[in-house]
Amino acid sequence: ELALRIAGRDRAEAKRLADEGLRRLGLEAYARSYPHVLSGGMQQRVSFLRALLSPQPLMLLDEPFGALDALTRQRMQRWLLSLWEEERRSVLFVTHSIEEALLLSDRVLVLSASPAVVVRELQVPFARPRSAKLGSDPRFGELKESLYESLGSLEEGDMPL
Repeated sequence: ELALRIAGRDRAEAKRLADEGLRRLGLEAYARSYPHVLSGGMQQRVSFLRALLSPQPLMLLDEPFGALDALTRQRMQRWLLSLWEEERRSVLFVTHSIEEALLLSDRVLVLSASPAVVVRELQVPFARPRSAKLGSDPRFGELKESLYESLGSLEEGDMPL
């Protein structure tokens, strides 16, 4: 609720939005729990919700689904896609998963190691709204393989971020 209160929302609205977000994440039963009670994945989802509730025009998500199990990760990806459809908010999404990048992004940048340099840029050609079945599209497989090749072409000491 704090980000919303700082942005000028009244207490009741901030609470309503936070409670709604916790419900959508399946964490409503933990609304009054201390952080140490939550699992790593639950803490990650709360952190993700905090970013979503911040009323900034650009949301930075750095490996937001990294600590989640596969099923929760897929559910969170679908949730993020639905939120994007609702709000059309810009998201800078950092991931090590090529599949996740192709599913969630309109544009993928492959970076070298420090200092980061863009070694490849790809406009993702899939229309929105995106479907969970996108992974079975042959073009998805081709782009995935192409991005893996881009990563493989980096020098051994210059692993991607």
